[in-house]
Amino acid sequence: DNWAFLYAQRLALKQELPLHVCFCLVPKFLEATIRHYRFMLRGLQEVAQECAELNISFHLLLGYAKDVLPTFVAEHGVGGLVTDFSPLRLPRQWVEDVRERLPEDVPFAQVDAHNIVPCWVASPKQEYSARTIRGKIHAQLPEFLTEFPPVVRHPYPPSCPAEPIAWEACYSSLQVDHTVKEVEWASPGTAAGMAVLKSFIAERLKSFSTHRNDPNKAALSNLSPWLHFGQVSTQRAILEVQKHRRNYKDSVDAFVEEAVVRRELAENFCYYNENYDSVQGAYDWAQTTLKLHAKDKRPYLYSLQELEQGATHDPLWNAAQLQMVWEGKMHGFLRMYWAKKILEWTRSPEEALQFAIYLNDRYELDGRDPNGYVGCLWSICGIHDQGWAERPIFGKIRYMNYAGCKRKFDVDQFERRYAPT
Repeated sequence: DNWAFLYAQRLALKQELPLHVCFCLVPKFLEATIRHYRFMLRGLQEVAQECAELNISFHLLLGYAKDVLPTFVAEHGVGGLVTDFSPLRLPRQWVEDVRERLPEDVPFAQVDAHNIVPCWVASPKQEYSARTIRGKIHAQLPEFLTEFPPVVRHPYPPSCPAEPIAWEACYSSLQVDHTVKEVEWASPGTAAGMAVLKSFIAERLKSFSTHRNDPNKAALSNLSPWLHFGQVSTQRAILEVQKHRRNYKDSVDAFVEEAVVRRELAENFCYYNENYDSVQGAYDWAQTTLKLHAKDKRPYLYSLQELEQGATHDPLWNAAQLQMVWEGKMHGFLRMYWAKKILEWTRSPEEALQFAIYLNDRYELDGRDPNGYVGCLWSICGIHDQGWAERPIFGKIRYMNYAGCKRKFDVDQFERRYAPT
């Protein structure tokens, strides 16, 4: 279920050549910890096994792509290179670095296998909100939301087999924090991710439209870790969920809105706005309102360490933070409350955004993702908002408080579930 992979195989079949799959394992990536690397590497072990069954060589190269991939291309006489797409700054730089170092006669193609409607096709500019991109996405879904052709057993074997992968050596090459442990609820790999998709459709889809904003109800898909690491395709999830529109139309429509429209809006923002992780990425009205209230008295001020430990005066915020630390996820409704309170309890919007992104990227399994950056920037700097009633600290940024959460769901029940032990 990967259009870049399918395109690469199509090129190889046309030229009657072997197909190689390479993954370049960097020693560190933003705030990723061993929690994220183990999830990714265990998923890659499944990919390596599938490739072997398909007569396709899988190579795990240790190091940055610019340092190891051009050498691989030269040594193996590679005739063409195909890569996937990410709108984030660092992966885009990796692509440019490889492009500069490739031999001139080796064509280099990039395929957006990450989105259903490719990012640069969905819109040629930064979209203001879901309202402005929704029609553009839906207009193009009939062309792009199609069933995947199968990957076939490759008929052209490589002249020499891929070197066996020393998985333990991969772990020892990492320069990441080992104190953030793996989570128990999520098993890595496509097989496990597809099982979660199947359970969502069978057990939770029916209540997705009515209960998805209640952190105490089991209504969410829980698919984000597998979608983030490419172990389950968003397109596959949508294709499977849409089969149940007749019975659960409202839920299917709500899932498409979140998994396609909102997700691709985040990709659009990060692709067209180089300041996607900075207050400078916000619209002028939001930057202005935050500056006007920058000197407002904060009711509480917390250090990064206090926030990380869930040691604030607010038991709901603490519970949400501890859910993220322990489980590598936080309910979507609470993610917004969580980020807005960081704005309220830190010295400046800049510090608030820095802390929110650090915590999100360090603990969330789906951290370091366009959805995460846009979620933090939306909550703290009001992107995709229209401007709300003026109030201290927030200015015209949407405000959330504890009392509002109590009106939405049983706060006490959630707090008990994640009370510090």
